[in-house]
Amino acid sequence: MFADRTVPGAAVESRWRSARSARCEAKSCQTGRIPTAETAVQSRSSRDAGVQADPGEDAIQDFQQVQVDYRSLLSFLRRVEDAVIKELNKNWSSRAFDGFEVNWTDQSETVSCLHTLSYPEARDQNLQVTSVSWNATGSVVACSYGRLDCGDWSTEKSYVCTWNLDRRGLNPQRPDLVVDVPSSVMCLAFHPSQPSLIAGGLFSGELVVWDTSRTEDPVMWRTGMTDDTHTDPVYQVNWLPGTTHRSHPRLLSVSTDGKILVWKEERDGRLALAEGFAMVAQQIPRSAQLKKFARGEAAVGVTSLSFSHFDPRVFVVGVEGGYALKCSMAAETPALHRTGGSIPLRAPAELAFTPHSGPIYSVCCSPFHRNLFLSCGTDGQVHLYSMLQTQPLVSLQLSKHYLFCVRWSPVRPLVFAAASGEGDVHLFDFEKSSQKPTVSLKQAAGQCPVYCLEFNVKQPQLLAAGDAAGTVKVWQLSSDFTEQGPREVNHLEQLASESTD
Repeated sequence: MFADRTVPGAAVESRWRSARSARCEAKSCQTGRIPTAETAVQSRSSRDAGVQADPGEDAIQDFQQVQVDYRSLLSFLRRVEDAVIKELNKNWSSRAFDGFEVNWTDQSETVSCLHTLSYPEARDQNLQVTSVSWNATGSVVACSYGRLDCGDWSTEKSYVCTWNLDRRGLNPQRPDLVVDVPSSVMCLAFHPSQPSLIAGGLFSGELVVWDTSRTEDPVMWRTGMTDDTHTDPVYQVNWLPGTTHRSHPRLLSVSTDGKILVWKEERDGRLALAEGFAMVAQQIPRSAQLKKFARGEAAVGVTSLSFSHFDPRVFVVGVEGGYALKCSMAAETPALHRTGGSIPLRAPAELAFTPHSGPIYSVCCSPFHRNLFLSCGTDGQVHLYSMLQTQPLVSLQLSKHYLFCVRWSPVRPLVFAAASGEGDVHLFDFEKSSQKPTVSLKQAAGQCPVYCLEFNVKQPQLLAAGDAAGTVKVWQLSSDFTEQGPREVNHLEQLASESTD
């Protein structure tokens, strides 16, 4: 029923490859043809050339043949001589340009702060700016750091710093020179003609002269601690008028020990005492009621000094008793002051003026009038005195606090500046007001006192002021404070004469 059988195989043709190949297409694309070109260039060379024709011989001969009719020229000059002389005399007698001075500086309408200078290390020690000074060129300002209020001043390290304001890249926080000083520096004064020399008075009573061009060891001369040295702090140092020779400088120092000493340079780098004066209560003139002076041989502490600009022998001092005293370098009366110094001291006082109600901190003689000077002190007043009378010509209440410094303007006879304990710099102009400041500048925040200020004699538009915060501000004054009026000196003369009559 069932049997094995072989059946031939069946073949099924595959169509997937042919079907797949039928759906594949080969395509190609080509971007548009990019045009290219090669080009060569050549720089153009040029050259300038000049030619000058040689003068012809004919031109030279024509020039040489020019004839001058001297007779006609003389006749012309004689005809116009009288008229020219008349006009010259008319111009000579004219007063149209009296007091006019050409001012090539830019005009400034307002007072502005030009620089704010400080030494961070001194400020970190809470040191104060005790003094400022401009050098002989007017480009460098120096300040001394110390302390005027409290603390162990004698052992506290302090500094003298300088900035060149004309130097490019001035860094207000980085002085050009820093001098470390072992004692507090109370006062500074640049030499009047040698820009690198600066003198300083220390709390220890010493006097030191530094040469700022010697960066390694700037100390040039010093007094050292001797029997002649001050026994109290030195509050002012001055180069004596007429001191211009570098090899023979003479310095004057004042102190609250009552002595005014003159120093000369020795070869060994030491300052030696040349002459001196002592303020003794018994030898103060009795032209005023000196109730605050204990009679006898008690020393009268000197706080400030100013020389007359018209007579180098005359100077004015301010003392702790509140009096201003007219003194003379030519005094010959021996002082009653007992001292173990090497040179006898003399009594210089000639006239005592009506006092302030507290110690005087600053005096300043007028550069425009031989008899006028200013004083200020703890009573907050500025007094204008004449050396011809004891009563003040003018008394101005500028502050409810102390006034630490007063300075006349070097270019405006009726302008002065005062530094107050309230942090203000007052600019006063008698031409505009006789009772109140023309401008009051806020130097420091709060009640931070301004201790010192100085006008720049070479650049009168600049005024430097130092404060208890350790900052020196350089103020740029407006033209109102730098340009002298045509009748200003006469106005100052009238101010003095009307009050003294």
